[in-house]
Amino acid sequence: MVMKWFRENVWVAVAITLLRIYVGWDWMVHGWEKLTGGFDATGFLKYAIGKPVADKATQEALFPTYNYFLENFALPNVKLINFLIPLGEFLIGVGLIVGGLTLTATFFGMMLNFMFLFAGTVSTNPWLLLLLVIIFTAGTNAGRFGLDAYLTPLLRKGWAKTTEKYGKKKISEQR
Repeated sequence: MVMKWFRENVWVAVAITLLRIYVGWDWMVHGWEKLTGGFDATGFLKYAIGKPVADKATQEALFPTYNYFLENFALPNVKLINFLIPLGEFLIGVGLIVGGLTLTATFFGMMLNFMFLFAGTVSTNPWLLLLLVIIFTAGTNAGRFGLDAYLTPLLRKGWAKTTEKYGKKKISEQR
């Protein structure tokens, strides 16, 4: 009952819109600073690999698969990472501010925050992650006052046509 209210109430949509704009501004500003300021993740990646998040008692890495990813993919492809992180942060911010593909922007914002936390960076990441979870929980209500109000019906209509066109053929062909 509470979730239904959270996902459908117009006043919740207003509050989530304000929260969405606040969080989006933070993402967009930091992404823009990195896009225009010569961002380089090499030092961050080397530090995260050299001093992974470890269990205090055993000193074993808590996220060995993530450390493997950093060492064997991110660091060798640091030029790609240097492009994707700032661009991703900027686009997450724009998506949240304008309310376009809000849940997609929120999802990728949560993923970036988790990746930064796995690397050992606390900073504002837990706070932003909490706010993004609240926005994500609101579902389509999060984009009610934004571009999603126009995009969602179009996407649903397109999805219905696609599944209608291809879904029925495949089912009938299987019989």
